[in-house]
Amino acid sequence: MRLPKITSLYGRIFAIFWFTMFLVLMAVLSLQHFDPRKMTDVPKSHYQRLLDARDRIEHQFRGQTDIQTIVWQLKQHTDERHKHDGRGGDGGLELFITDQEGNLLSPYERRSMSARALRNFVTNIEDNNVPQQRLYGRFLLAGPIPIRLANADYLLYVGIKWTRPPSFLIQLFDHPFQLLLVTMLVSTPLLLWLAWALSQPARRLEKAAQRVARGEFTIDPELEKGTSEFRQAGASFNQMVEAVNQMISRQQRLLSDISHELRSPLTRLGMANSLAQRKLGQSPELSRIETEAQRLESMINNLLELSRMQVDSHNQREQQPLQSLWEELLEDTQYEAEQMGKSLTFSSIPERTILCHPPLLMSALENIVRNAIYYGKSQIKVCVSEDGDQLTITVEDDGEGVPEEERDAIFRPFYRVSTARDQHSGGTGLGLAITENAIRQHNGSIRALASELGGLKIAIQLPLSH
Repeated sequence: MRLPKITSLYGRIFAIFWFTMFLVLMAVLSLQHFDPRKMTDVPKSHYQRLLDARDRIEHQFRGQTDIQTIVWQLKQHTDERHKHDGRGGDGGLELFITDQEGNLLSPYERRSMSARALRNFVTNIEDNNVPQQRLYGRFLLAGPIPIRLANADYLLYVGIKWTRPPSFLIQLFDHPFQLLLVTMLVSTPLLLWLAWALSQPARRLEKAAQRVARGEFTIDPELEKGTSEFRQAGASFNQMVEAVNQMISRQQRLLSDISHELRSPLTRLGMANSLAQRKLGQSPELSRIETEAQRLESMINNLLELSRMQVDSHNQREQQPLQSLWEELLEDTQYEAEQMGKSLTFSSIPERTILCHPPLLMSALENIVRNAIYYGKSQIKVCVSEDGDQLTITVEDDGEGVPEEERDAIFRPFYRVSTARDQHSGGTGLGLAITENAIRQHNGSIRALASELGGLKIAIQLPLSH
């Protein structure tokens, strides 16, 4: 196994894991320094109180030479103060006198809790010149403070009854599970941020794939940032998009060249046919040649339009209100239907927007509506509705309809329906193919169904913008 590099995803996950573990470990270790049950230096304010207490004791017992008497009187004085106000003597302080070796002088009870705490406290003192303090349950000990009594040097220790409730940290230290839970909660924002930072390149790649799925073949330089794995994947993705763009461009150029080559003989055929009509006059054969030549030219133009729409729809997408796309078109076709003695009705258009290539979607609906007008006998119905982020368009007519077994085939290029619906249309069979291609490029779907009006019903579904 080779060592990970920090520029790789493998290396960054490894580094982030150990960095997080290091921070959590440092936090847990540093919290112990805030535990009052550990030996710590006496704060300055508290230290001054200790000095004041020492000075009062030295002043009170000045001139006495028996240390045991002094200790006994000090104990009695402490007990009286304790009975009087419910606190330790000398302003809430409980006082202890030891010799220079830390031996507690009588009359203190050797087995009392305070005496045991004092002995433990004295054994942890490393330097008698540096006062320390430590919490034992609800009893805070501080000292030592040098004191001179009975013409000799002793050490003074002060105990304070801790009446405050246990702090949050003490509760945590006493309950390891709670400490672990708090540590996890505190580290969660950091872990979330790290996970977000690691997933950013993947999200950029996901959005780029969604754009391609919508037909937007654009190169995104941001994909080539991040770890080495994502940079390589982003570069490959951009290369794929560039290859698709080149393929579409080559297809467009090929169709353009083919149409140009086909138009040249068609033009010569049309000129030859015109000369023949001048010399020989009109005849059914020459009229047939002219009709087929015009139909062939129409097919070439439709093929070129289909190819051009495919290319433009990938490169020219914009947010467009639905009303600006189709309202004017439906009003125009409604007027045209009236001129033909037919009725076209359409519902109100939702006030939503759609990411699209406007000419392509306008042409798609126009093809369907004009087909319905052409084949409908007297009634055409257009309905536009929304359901969440889905748009549904239905176009129905009361014409001859299409057999069920042929409904899926009518969207194939050059397909001609075998019924009377398409026998005399003179069309090229590309209108519905162009429509189906336009809807598919916008991630939509299109189906041919039987209409309640008796003819054909075309149902379109398109995704709307959020």
